[in-house]
Amino acid sequence: MKTLKFTTDIKCSGCIAGVSPFLNADQNISNWNVDINDPKKILTVETDLKESEVIDLVARAGFKAGLLVMNDKL
Repeated sequence: MKTLKFTTDIKCSGCIAGVSPFLNADQNISNWNVDINDPKKILTVETDLKESEVIDLVARAGFKAGLLVMNDKL
């Protein structure tokens, strides 16, 4: 499992509620959160998905995400 970080346009708790059904429904995501206090609105996802698959999930929820960094977890 790896930890991926994305910049997003998820700005508030309402936005988080909008993206939650999409990220929570994917069985390849074990954990995720959005730091809405960070100016880049960082989405952190623990997953086996590819970066593009996470970006697609976020897009289907109506938001934008761009890869920030990738760190593999041991």
